[in-house]
Amino acid sequence: MIGFVGNHLSREMLALLLLELLMSFGLAYMLLSSGAGVGMVVAGGAHSVANNACILSLTVGVTAFAIGLYRPEIFRRTRGLLINPALGGLLAFPAAWLVSVALGMDADRLVGAGPFWPLKIVLLWIAALFAVRLSFLAAVRSNVFARPVAMLGPVAALAGTVAAIGNGHRGFLDVLSGPAAGAVPAHLRAAGVREAVLPQHELATMNSAERHAYATAGIRLETEAAFWERRLKRVNVGRLDQAWVEGVARIPANRWIAGVNRAGDIVSSLLLLLLTLPLMVVMALLVRCDSAGTVLYRQERVGLGGVPFTLLKFRSMRSDAEACGPAWATQRDPRVTRIGTFMRRTRIDELPQLLNVLRGEMSFIGPRPERPHFVDKLAQDIPFYPERARVKPGLTGWAQVNFPYGASVEDARVKLSYDLYYVKYRSPLLDLSILFATVRVILFQEGSR
Repeated sequence: MIGFVGNHLSREMLALLLLELLMSFGLAYMLLSSGAGVGMVVAGGAHSVANNACILSLTVGVTAFAIGLYRPEIFRRTRGLLINPALGGLLAFPAAWLVSVALGMDADRLVGAGPFWPLKIVLLWIAALFAVRLSFLAAVRSNVFARPVAMLGPVAALAGTVAAIGNGHRGFLDVLSGPAAGAVPAHLRAAGVREAVLPQHELATMNSAERHAYATAGIRLETEAAFWERRLKRVNVGRLDQAWVEGVARIPANRWIAGVNRAGDIVSSLLLLLLTLPLMVVMALLVRCDSAGTVLYRQERVGLGGVPFTLLKFRSMRSDAEACGPAWATQRDPRVTRIGTFMRRTRIDELPQLLNVLRGEMSFIGPRPERPHFVDKLAQDIPFYPERARVKPGLTGWAQVNFPYGASVEDARVKLSYDLYYVKYRSPLLDLSILFATVRVILFQEGSR
């Protein structure tokens, strides 16, 4: 797999990306060379047109990748094949137009002369993308890209990993010990296996002769933990140990990046507060008229290092919503008000948290802050749950763009696996990927309650 901007591309997804880049290049080249129907002369000739088309197609590709169009899970349903290219077209075309303006290209060639020309371009790109992906889906379902991966180890230890992958498997055969172990590499090689996954302790106790046998057979060995982080982009919480936590703790903090992030939080929160002030005034009036109670909802949450702070939100539930004590929100929660339903779907109820970002209690990107009551409860049920507080909480995070809203201990366990992945691999590029993916989550109301 190839890692970029916090996401990982398998070989088949990389092949799809390259194919669609070629398609985008062809469309951009056609538009630039023809003047998008306005009959303009191309300055610089075919070479200049090709360079500009290459830049625009890369812009489209990067935008599509960043918003998650190359996630393997979108191929599980035909609906996802249609919706995701539509979103890609709506976001990628404006991005390409902005790049053309920034680089001094003739943006009119992309827009064209007619008022409906941009819409025609977007629809053409979406239709072509959908056709490519439908063909690719047929290839995937025919196992054209399938590559066997061996899970070596005790059945009980690896069953969770196989279940998390969600793909079909042929079965288990525990042969890591005893006389049969020496024949495993040759049998795997004959079966076309080029990768084997083992629990950490199994790989650590493997002697040099066994390692050499796998290397000679052309089989790459990988720990179960590394496989989770590379393939699933999350941490195997069920197999987490103190060594993993200590390893993350030893990752040096980059003060320069931290300073840039803080400066970005201050500037961005101030700008967004100014831009959204009219909207927040309107929402405040609607909240006040919709139900009795305060406009803003103040609630204690756990922040960086486990330090509590007061989180601000527009009130989206009745004022007596927790008369019987704290409780997670549920699907179609009857406590949610009419305007609260709209605010939760669009995430408008979280706009006041820009003040938390400005005050330094939160950042734009990070694990969502949880209430002390639930932190204490989850820490008892889920080992290492407090480790998510190693970074500042955020308005959006890796868990939010990969998993729907959780309302149970098991949901919290899955979300923790994504949060800890972010704690370990956080970077400006991963933050950028999360910001792009958040657009998708908001537009399609993924995980709202």
